[in-house]
Amino acid sequence: MFASLAWGDVRRTLGRHGYYAYFPKPLPRHLELDSKTILLQSQADLALGRLAGAARLLPNTAILITPYSMQEALDSSRIEGTQASLSELFNATATGETTRMDVAEVLNYMNAMEHGLSRLRTTLPLSLRLMKEMHQILLTGVRGQEKTPGEFRTSQNWIGSPDGSIDRARFVPPPVDAMTECLRDWESYQHEEVVIPLLVRCGLLHYQFETIHPFLDGNGRLGRLFITLFLVESGPLPAPILYLSSYFENNKPEYYNRLQAVRETGDIRGWLQFFLRAVALQAENAVVRAETLMDLRERYRQQVLAATRSRAAEVVDVMLENPLLTAKFVAQRLKTTQQTGLNVLRQLESIGILRELAPSQSGRIRWAADEILRAVYDTTQFEVSG
Repeated sequence: MFASLAWGDVRRTLGRHGYYAYFPKPLPRHLELDSKTILLQSQADLALGRLAGAARLLPNTAILITPYSMQEALDSSRIEGTQASLSELFNATATGETTRMDVAEVLNYMNAMEHGLSRLRTTLPLSLRLMKEMHQILLTGVRGQEKTPGEFRTSQNWIGSPDGSIDRARFVPPPVDAMTECLRDWESYQHEEVVIPLLVRCGLLHYQFETIHPFLDGNGRLGRLFITLFLVESGPLPAPILYLSSYFENNKPEYYNRLQAVRETGDIRGWLQFFLRAVALQAENAVVRAETLMDLRERYRQQVLAATRSRAAEVVDVMLENPLLTAKFVAQRLKTTQQTGLNVLRQLESIGILRELAPSQSGRIRWAADEILRAVYDTTQFEVSG
């Protein structure tokens, strides 16, 4: 099935127990793009520019960063089979309570992203070292924690085997020695002055990372997390407010097939066009949601200021970041007492901004902002249980 040598080739490893594996070529320093890919790249650039412009106008970028990062973490984890709901995730954030491994995996993804962004802001550029640090956070205390978190694999892995054997795998990444060489090229490619449009380079880097598959587990999630960090470090995004995993999750078979088609038939055009379309559509979607959030923010603040002189106006931004609230969570954010937090939530409920939910399993009372859920997360209501 691997009929093209354009991006790598299949070879049999040496020894009595040799097997066939894929050996990727170094990433190209020059690439001829067809007219359709150039058009999509231009559309994606424009959409990303509009999103960046919208973000720079925000009084508080956390209003977008937190919900968008949460959506990205949830969708990226779902691609790998993790089953967690938004209500569970918000509940864990607001109450600090979760007993579900799936929810812990999504929280780990968010923590890994925050760690990566923090390191980019301080001393460490995007690098193999940073990828290993984020991988350790991603797999600590969850499924896969036995698969050497934070360390590149020292044995062979493979993907899509119906009986678990390497001989029937759909794809076998490069052996460890070749993997090490590929990773060095992948790292240097990020920072070289290559005459290839930035978004195309990003698509190539994501493809190559998934092809190298350098960890025993978590490669898909980490490779998608890399996209956001690369665009933030390289300049198009002022903050992590683009969530491509939603598009990938909605088009999961095509996502996997496009990556595999590059290896099997050399169809890099198909993959890049899929990737650029995802950037354009998700950036446009994010702009619409950002505008809706800003409209809600302004309306809520006017409602609150007209109805009360309490600290309720301060809770509006907290609510936009996390539309499920508890008195303790609000008290912590406002640095006040839990009773004050409770009073503020009751006031927001009385003017129709919040809705009280059934208590959590531990008896904690919670409130939901349904309009924000509809605007940002495509859901009409919070699950009253959970």
